[in-house]
Amino acid sequence: MTRKVFRILGSVGRPFWLVVVIPTTLAAIYFGVVASDIFISESRFVLRSPQKQASSGITAILQGSGFSRSQDDAYSVHDFMQSRDALRELEREFGLSKSYGASSVDIVSRFAGIDPDDSFEALHRYYQKRVSLEIDGASSITVLRISAFSAQGAHQINEKLLELSEKLVNQLNERGRQDQIRFASEEVALAEDRAKAAALAVSNFRTQKGVFDPERQSAVQLQLVSKLQDELIATKTQLAQVIGLTRDNPQVASLQMKLKALQAEIDAENGKVAGGVRSLSMKSADFERLALERAFAEKQLGVALTSLEQARNDALRKQLYLERIVQPNLPDVAVEPRRLRSVLATFVLAIVAWAVVSMLVAGIREHQS
Repeated sequence: MTRKVFRILGSVGRPFWLVVVIPTTLAAIYFGVVASDIFISESRFVLRSPQKQASSGITAILQGSGFSRSQDDAYSVHDFMQSRDALRELEREFGLSKSYGASSVDIVSRFAGIDPDDSFEALHRYYQKRVSLEIDGASSITVLRISAFSAQGAHQINEKLLELSEKLVNQLNERGRQDQIRFASEEVALAEDRAKAAALAVSNFRTQKGVFDPERQSAVQLQLVSKLQDELIATKTQLAQVIGLTRDNPQVASLQMKLKALQAEIDAENGKVAGGVRSLSMKSADFERLALERAFAEKQLGVALTSLEQARNDALRKQLYLERIVQPNLPDVAVEPRRLRSVLATFVLAIVAWAVVSMLVAGIREHQS
């Protein structure tokens, strides 16, 4: 029976041996005997941020006040997990170059095995092949898979990467809080300076012009003018009555002098309100402009103080959360390599390659003949 098998194999020709038998045999030897067991530790996490309250009523009802997914920040965490910084921390704590490059690992799979390059850049390229990150677009849940040549090693790396990522998220939160409060504090300081400058401008105007509030003072002056006019009318009426009774009455002269004095006083008071460069009406425009600037500066200060208070309230709560959905598992059995499937895949590919080679050879012979 054995001789018949070898006779059949010998009859198929050298290409079959080179393309099918030898590769399949080598694959069977490697995956069956040589290849090291690979353990995979898996965890799942999601990044979420507090959801702001909606401003409108309908939007508030539809949106609610829960947590929103932060998929953009998830990509930042993914990049960090595969970065040199994360690898440097793992190398410092676990010595990945030694564990992945141990002599117990087969030469094909180990770090610096076939390729003797043991630099940090080579380790980083090797490390990226051992870290797998997949994100679900619908739920934004990220699946982190770590492959290592020991169950404990895969679990430790997975756990450490999650801890480093949580630390990164906390740093992003702290940086955001500090920046937010700093910007708000700077706006308050600027608003305070504007408010102080506006108040000082109003004070200087009052000191230089000798008025406190032109509008109020004008109202007082107009009230005084109204009283003087009433008195002027009463004096004119009294003078007319005296002249009508006795034209030579000695009170006529005194009443006429009183009328002149009242008229002069009225003209003087009217001049203070709207009679020249120093009148209250001329000063009112400048004062109103300064008062408007002061009111605007005070309103800006109020808005800045409100923003600062809001920034401080936001700083009391995290802006981003890394929530672990599934904790890193400690694998109890090696998942890879899938030995039988790998050998069968090698055999199938070899058969396909042999068939292609056979057709090419047959075509060439037919063409030559």
